[in-house]
Amino acid sequence: MLLRITQFGEPILKQKGEPVTVFDDGLKKLAADMLEAMYEADGIGLAAQQIDKAIQLFVMDLQVREREVDFQYTLDGRTPPLDLIMPLAMVNPEVEAFGEEQPYDEGCLSFPGVRGNVIRPSQVRVRYQDLDGQSHTLECDGIFARVILHENDHLQGVLFIERMHPDTLRGQESKLKKLKRASRDFLKRRR
Repeated sequence: MLLRITQFGEPILKQKGEPVTVFDDGLKKLAADMLEAMYEADGIGLAAQQIDKAIQLFVMDLQVREREVDFQYTLDGRTPPLDLIMPLAMVNPEVEAFGEEQPYDEGCLSFPGVRGNVIRPSQVRVRYQDLDGQSHTLECDGIFARVILHENDHLQGVLFIERMHPDTLRGQESKLKKLKRASRDFLKRRR
């Protein structure tokens, strides 16, 4: 069953995720279902809050972007081929951002049709667990770092529109109001 992606205005998007403590087949199934929903929506990252779960989990897959953008990474001190680590699920990530602040035109699957420049640090170091509970350290830059920062924000209940410059955000107000109305109507029907 394809998971529904939550939309702007749904309270779950503002909830901080609880740490994951059980690493079982249910977690692996959830991550696989999240990837399916992400691919169906033509995304490159999806956080648990975006499928109505307030836990510390996100998935990503940059294989479709590998030839379009330049980024570097090391996983546990090595640089394995991207197809060996993608798709990637990060559980309980602890993110340290550093490097030059750079703008990028971001979008979000929970905000269809909304895009805008968001300034973020260019590099991250993230300690996380995989779906088996094994710990890893990943260092990366470019779009790889940006996706991690964007999805980790979701896990903290922070939305990318909160990081937009106020002038950019003002240009998105009508789209945001429509999304919020649609979410309110959806939540009323669901009750």
